[in-house]
Amino acid sequence: MKGKIISFLLVAIISVGLFISFFVEKNYSKANKVYQVYLNGQKIGLLNNDDDLYDLINEKQQEIKEKYGVDKVYPPNGFNIVKSYTYDDKVNDVDEIYKQIENVDDFTIKGYTITFHKDNVENTNVGNDVGDDLNEVVVDSSEDIVINVLDKKVFEDALLSFVYSFVGEENYNNYINNTQDEIKDVGKIIQNLYFKEQITIKENLISVKDKIYTDSKELSQYLLFGSDKTEEPYTVKQGDTIASISDKNKLNTQEFLIANPKYRSEESLLTIGDNVSIALIKPQINLVAEMYSVEDVEQYYEKQVVYDDNKPSSYSKITQNGINGITRITQTYNAVNGEEGQGTVINKEVIREKVNQITTKGKKPEYIQGNFIDTGGTWAWPTNSGYKITSYFAWRWGKMHEGIDIAYLPKNSPIYAVNDGVVIAAQTGTGSFWSAGKYVIIKHDNNIYSLYAHLNAISVSPGQTVRKGTVVGGMGQTGYATGVHLHFSVFYGEPYHGGRVFNPLQLYR
Repeated sequence: MKGKIISFLLVAIISVGLFISFFVEKNYSKANKVYQVYLNGQKIGLLNNDDDLYDLINEKQQEIKEKYGVDKVYPPNGFNIVKSYTYDDKVNDVDEIYKQIENVDDFTIKGYTITFHKDNVENTNVGNDVGDDLNEVVVDSSEDIVINVLDKKVFEDALLSFVYSFVGEENYNNYINNTQDEIKDVGKIIQNLYFKEQITIKENLISVKDKIYTDSKELSQYLLFGSDKTEEPYTVKQGDTIASISDKNKLNTQEFLIANPKYRSEESLLTIGDNVSIALIKPQINLVAEMYSVEDVEQYYEKQVVYDDNKPSSYSKITQNGINGITRITQTYNAVNGEEGQGTVINKEVIREKVNQITTKGKKPEYIQGNFIDTGGTWAWPTNSGYKITSYFAWRWGKMHEGIDIAYLPKNSPIYAVNDGVVIAAQTGTGSFWSAGKYVIIKHDNNIYSLYAHLNAISVSPGQTVRKGTVVGGMGQTGYATGVHLHFSVFYGEPYHGGRVFNPLQLYR
C-alpha cells in the first residue's frame, strides 16, 4: 500500500512538471525577439532588426563618408544594442530611433587613436631636457598627447617628417640602413634614435566631432608647432638673409629651416619678394638622438695689454696677433629635438695651442676718480681650455638664451673673473631666479656686468674687489641645468634690473 502511494505521488509530480514545462515553453515561444537600443546608458527604444538601423545610419550619413573618404559610418561611441525577448508588441520605427541618435550624439568612423604617454619612463625607438634660460624655465608638459588618424600611414609619414626636421633625411636613412660614414678625423654619427614618450596605437571608432587627421603634412605641422601655431608670412627684402630674418622674428636659424623646409642650410639664397614662414616651433613630442662625435673646437684667444714706459701714453700697437687654439674633443651626448645637451667627454687632444693677442701701449695711465681710463681689450676667458660651447647666445623656441653655455670641463673646474671689478652678488638663486643655482655677478668698468651661473661652489663675497683671473667659483650643475656647465652672460647695466644683455663673444672679437 505504501509503495502504491509513493508511485502515485511520483507520477503526479512528473505530470505537474511536464505540464509546467509545456506551459512555459509554449508561452515563451510567443515572446517577441527584439533589440533593446541604448545610448549613453539610457534606453531609447526597441527594434525588430538591428541591421536596419546600421544600414540607415550608413545611408543617411553620406556627407561624413564623402568628407573622410570612408565606406561606412557607425553609431556613436555611447551606442549599444542588446538582444532580448518581450511580450510587448510596441516596437519602435527605425527612423524614430535614428532621429533620437542624430539629435543626441555624433556618429563615428573607423580609425586609429595614437597616445604619446608623457609620464612613462619607457622610450620608443625611432635625454636631456632643453632650455635653461635664467629668467624662465621651460618644463615639458606631463599630459599625454592623444591624436586620431584615419590611416596609420598618415601617422607614420608625419612621424618620419618630424624626425627629418631634426636629424635630416639623409642622416636618418644612413642610420636606419647602417651606412653612416666611419669617422676618420672629425665627424658625428647617430648611435640611437628614440622618442622619450611611449607610443601606443589602437584601432578605434572615432567620433566625427573629434579632430581626425587625414593628411600627414597637417599632422606633422601639429607635432612641430602645436595646435596654437601662429604664422605670419614674411616677404623677403633687399639685404635679408636667413640669419637676419630669424633674429628679427625671435627664431634661430634651425627653427627657420624647419618652418621652411625648401631651404637646406643657413647659406641658402633668398629671392626678394618670396614669402617665408616665421612660425615658432613648439614640439609636442621629444625625439632623442644619442650622438657620438669627434669635433675640433675653437679655444678663443684672449686680448692682453702690456705697457712700455718708454713710449708715450698715446702709443698703442698690436705686437702679437691672436690665434685661436683648437682642441679635438671626442664625446657622446644626447640631442633632444636638435638641442645638444651636456655630454660625456671620452678624449681631448690639443691640435693647436691658442696664442693671445698682445697690445703694447705707452705709459700706463693712473686711476682717475676711481674709474680706469684705459678700456683696451683686456677680457679673459672664464674657464680653462678644453671647453666646448654647447649653446650660443641665440633665440630658442621664441625665447632668448641670454648667454653661452660652456661645458666639457670637470665638475668644480675653476671659473675666472673675466676682468677687474667688484662682486655685487655671490649667492644661490631664489624665487624666479632659482634656475641660476649658485651664481656670481661682477660689475666692471664702463657699466659692464658679467654673470656666472650653475656654480658648484662660490669663492668670492659681495663687495669684494677682484682682478682679472680671480677664481670666483667652480663649474657645477646647480639650479636648472642639464649637466655640468657654466652659463656665462654679460650686460650693459645691472642684470635683470634694466641692464641690456649682449653676446659674450663680442668681448673676444
